[in-house]
Amino acid sequence: MARPVPSITVNYAQNGSSKSSNELGMRVMQERAYEKRGEQYLLIKSPPASGKSRALMFIALDKLENQGIEQAVVVVPERAIGASFNDEPLNDFGFWADWTVEPKWNLCNAPGEEGGKVNSVKAFLESDDKTLVCTHSTFRFAVDRFGVEAFDNRLVAVDEFHHVSANPDNKLGTHLGQFIARDKVHIVAMTGSYFRGDAEAVLAPDDEARFDTVTYTYYEQLNGYEYLKTLNIGYYFYAGSYAESILEVLDPTEKTIIHIPHVQSRESTKDKHREVENISEELGDWKGIDEDTGFDLVETADGRTLRIANLVDDVPSKRDKVSASLKRPEEKDNRDHVDIIIALGMAKEGFDWIWCEHALTIGYRASLTEIIQIIGRATRDAPGKTHARFTNLIAEPDASEEAVTDAVNDTLKAIAASLLMEQVLAPKFNFTPKNKDSGPIEGYDYGVGGYDPNSENIGFNKATGQFQIEIKGLSEPESDEAKRICQEDLTEVVAAFVQDKTALERGMFDEEMVPEELTQVRMGKIVKDKFPSLSDVDQEAIRQHAVAALNLTQKAKEIVNSEDDGGAVGNTALIDGVRKFAMDVRDLDMDLIDNINPFGEAYAILAKAMNEESLKQVAAVIASKRINLTSDEARELAARALKFKQERGRLPSITSQDAWEKRMAEGVAFLARMQAEAEYD
Repeated sequence: MARPVPSITVNYAQNGSSKSSNELGMRVMQERAYEKRGEQYLLIKSPPASGKSRALMFIALDKLENQGIEQAVVVVPERAIGASFNDEPLNDFGFWADWTVEPKWNLCNAPGEEGGKVNSVKAFLESDDKTLVCTHSTFRFAVDRFGVEAFDNRLVAVDEFHHVSANPDNKLGTHLGQFIARDKVHIVAMTGSYFRGDAEAVLAPDDEARFDTVTYTYYEQLNGYEYLKTLNIGYYFYAGSYAESILEVLDPTEKTIIHIPHVQSRESTKDKHREVENISEELGDWKGIDEDTGFDLVETADGRTLRIANLVDDVPSKRDKVSASLKRPEEKDNRDHVDIIIALGMAKEGFDWIWCEHALTIGYRASLTEIIQIIGRATRDAPGKTHARFTNLIAEPDASEEAVTDAVNDTLKAIAASLLMEQVLAPKFNFTPKNKDSGPIEGYDYGVGGYDPNSENIGFNKATGQFQIEIKGLSEPESDEAKRICQEDLTEVVAAFVQDKTALERGMFDEEMVPEELTQVRMGKIVKDKFPSLSDVDQEAIRQHAVAALNLTQKAKEIVNSEDDGGAVGNTALIDGVRKFAMDVRDLDMDLIDNINPFGEAYAILAKAMNEESLKQVAAVIASKRINLTSDEARELAARALKFKQERGRLPSITSQDAWEKRMAEGVAFLARMQAEAEYD
């Protein structure tokens, strides 16, 4: 197997800010959310372990006490997550009330069938008690049976909101749309991974516009930790059986969650129990099962005994015992309680093991949301835990053409996930056009020499973890919705772009590809499809902001990797990389940024991580299905050619030495041929 090369190495400042509390016992994110407690519709986007559950408690108590709301209904995706909303003595930490849920109203803990729990919801709504916790499914059935009007003047809080979808087949999404249309409930939605792996909208645009958003970024969260300093994310490849290669990426001294492959994936042997046994055999000699916890005991070659929790076992009594042992409150702060957890469908969202240092996932996961949830298992802060990593172990292509095609698809999806995580983990970018009125913004550090009125400046605010970047020729959004997208949802646009197979394939493997075909044509089409109701001006502004965010991150990473060869670097590496790139160019303008291949650095990393023969196979598969130009691309190129004419007084020349001008001219010629053929027919 190739030498492991992290695709991302992110370093943080360990300033402790995200764990400190104010006089009401609120951490930074919770205080930010509480400031918007009066909003009827509130969406909290915040990473795992940032305290969303407690933020909801603060908001709900205020709505119940001061805003005339009758009751609060907390809705979670699975029963295990209901424990996050158990009683909390908030008064002990400075708040004016405690959070309490009567045992009979925490339906995640209550025994009985779904039908009985739905009746319990009705009983609660008719009672004088204030708080109820139930699963998404119980809530859906209750709304079906009693109607949305039964919840009038109540708070509905939806945890793990990414489970909702605007798709008509998504019952919870349909119900939320009905609640918003009736407009007689308050809704607090919470999620650590808002976008969906299937790129389906969570809410209809009109409904989403009703929500006020609280955003707390991964960068803010991790930068404010006390102990965790470095996070690595990488995709690595193996040949043969993954069990035989697993110790090349698995360090038995690290606290690790291993997610074995889905049974339908290429990496699966179709015998999940044997796969668990194979992993144990690679680690050492099995010495039996601990009677108290149900954990497997495995002795390593150096004499240590690993405690392994097997959550793959199909025997409910065994699996439930292991699961219960992992949740023991008295063991939460005991680093030695368990060493390795092996899971398939479990130990993802809502699973809290602060000591996890390595999330190792075998086989590609189709959902970006699932990947982000798994990474979140390793990003908790814990004493002595300075480093965390996520590894996606993927099978290299083999000789058969069908398997090669599948492997190529998995490889591209893994790269897309990696590129997206770079944006999720980076500081927030705020872009402004450079003009004669530009000036420094208070709170931002502009580097050595300070703000330069004669150049494009890059400022960084350590307290908020935000860049302020001036770009010459940058288009500004006009409508409030476009401004919101540029401020809050650029990651959504980047997610759609990096998941676009055509863009990814051409960007990585087409040597004749002109970068503007991706940054202008392909990204332009994605923005138009995603936001069809916005004006051309707003669509172009969103396109430019998304391309700038993606490409500046890529250039910064390229500089960091070239200077450090993928090793650990200082926590200002990304900031320094963006600044160095800006200093090395004459002007930081949109033409320059559009001329960067967004996937160039991803290819450089893939070339290190995959062996040469497999890389050639991947390139051959992609080359075999390459299409020169489609009619949609030709129309977009012709539109860009018209803009070129408006700016320069002439159409692009097909004999130009400039590759992008020549490509626009080819688009115009292609369209002319199509029209001529249509007239001839």
